[in-house]
Amino acid sequence: MVRIFCKNNGESKEFQVGTSLIQIYESLNLNMRYRAIAALVNNEVVGLTFKVYQNKDIEFLDITSEEGMRMYVRSLTFVMMKAMHELFPGRVVRFENPISNGYYCRMETELTEKEVDEIRERMRTIIERDIHFKRVECHTTEAIEIFSKIGRTDKVRQLETYGSLYASYYMLDDYIDYYYGGLLPSTGYINLFEIEKFCDGVLLRIPDRDKPMSLEDKVPQDKLQERFTERLRWHQIMGVETVGDFNKAIQSGYGVALVNVSEALQEKRISFIADEIKRRCARVVLIAGPSSSGKTTTSKRLSVHLMACGLKPYAISLDDFFLNRTDTPLKEDGDYDFESIYSIDLPYFNEALNKILAGEEVLLPHYNFQKGEREYLGKKIKLEPNMVLVIEGTHGLNPMLTQQIPDEEKYRIYVSALTSIKLDLHNYIPTSDNRLLRRMLRDYKYRGYEAVETIRRWPDVREGEEKWIFPYQENADVMFNSALLYELSVLKPHVEPLLRQVPENREEYSVARRLLRFLEYIVPLQDKELPPTSVIREFLGGSSFTY
Repeated sequence: MVRIFCKNNGESKEFQVGTSLIQIYESLNLNMRYRAIAALVNNEVVGLTFKVYQNKDIEFLDITSEEGMRMYVRSLTFVMMKAMHELFPGRVVRFENPISNGYYCRMETELTEKEVDEIRERMRTIIERDIHFKRVECHTTEAIEIFSKIGRTDKVRQLETYGSLYASYYMLDDYIDYYYGGLLPSTGYINLFEIEKFCDGVLLRIPDRDKPMSLEDKVPQDKLQERFTERLRWHQIMGVETVGDFNKAIQSGYGVALVNVSEALQEKRISFIADEIKRRCARVVLIAGPSSSGKTTTSKRLSVHLMACGLKPYAISLDDFFLNRTDTPLKEDGDYDFESIYSIDLPYFNEALNKILAGEEVLLPHYNFQKGEREYLGKKIKLEPNMVLVIEGTHGLNPMLTQQIPDEEKYRIYVSALTSIKLDLHNYIPTSDNRLLRRMLRDYKYRGYEAVETIRRWPDVREGEEKWIFPYQENADVMFNSALLYELSVLKPHVEPLLRQVPENREEYSVARRLLRFLEYIVPLQDKELPPTSVIREFLGGSSFTY
């Protein structure tokens, strides 16, 4: 017998050795609003087919949890890939990127409305059959042979550079694929989805985590999709579309070349933006983006290019216009809401900006974070000919921030780290994970936080982004992707030791384990070849800029 402690009801109960989580869940009669689809076993996410052979702490998860939704989406993706394989055998299918609260998937040839309808109906048939997802573990050489036979060269390259003796794959009937992370017990667990024609492929739509009986609202994100498309085009030109491709290039001695080309592409994009600012005669440049997107380095690099255009950039941080801490709005739990736009003194900011643009001399504030107060250190500004105000901060694209400034005076830039490489053609790396790794390293190096603290704070950061940043990203005049093709390879040696220090008895352990799992597939790259102006230096250290 094994003793199981269930966190959902706070009770312990004994079960036969080898009992599955499905059986345990059914025997406990838990009063969960939605059906359990995954579980945390000793704070590590597993599927419900997992069998217990030792005493464990277990927490069952439904679709309203982040990890439960991840497992739902992975399983739904598997169903879609099987349907497309059956309908269009031989065609290469790519699971590209999240967009418009869904996921963009395409083939090498454009899908018609009729073909999209056929895919939807075939998916429904597969779901109605309630087919079990089967996990198979085997020797890595055997897995390479299996994926070679079915033409999955992307997976073969990844496995050849994996470095592990054993590997695994999943089966749905006779269809074989791989997903990094667990799957639902069977296709019958999927109860809601939709697909529709999108660009040259399809948009896979998923349930709303907060309202699982409804689909996520579709949100137009044309500018964001343009950046993803640009990224895909460059990856195909460079012949490095997946982690397997990248690993092969590193092992063949092309690591420095990939670094140089990646940096050159970003430099070219920043130069273009500077030229546009000069052409538009904008006097206020607003740079916004989510946490760890590289806003600060982007603003500093942009300032260099603006000077090369004959302009005089003057940097202003929105942080200096925070309200005194005692006046900061509160969240429902009573903590200060520093993510809210109302944590900024909006009237004061607009008044100062209008005075500057009118040619008046203005005394600028400095925010003392230790005291939680604004103070004045004698820093003054008076607009000069060819001067451009470069204002960097989270809320730069929110219309409330600069509602008193005419649009023709402003140029808005949205910065985000849109992960620029996939694990393989059917597994993308979430952009939020990319930023979390950046933030984790910066917090450790410059703020004294352990990885467990960064992970603990991350949900609040993400909640603030969903409310105050993402809704305004399409307001940008231009979007800048700060993610670099090589960066996960450079971050890996620095963040893996931090992730391994997260204790098993902490809730944050599940996230640490998930991040470590996908980092296992990436060949590390030393950071000595990175230029001092690289955005990654903002997190690694060694930058030529002062922060």
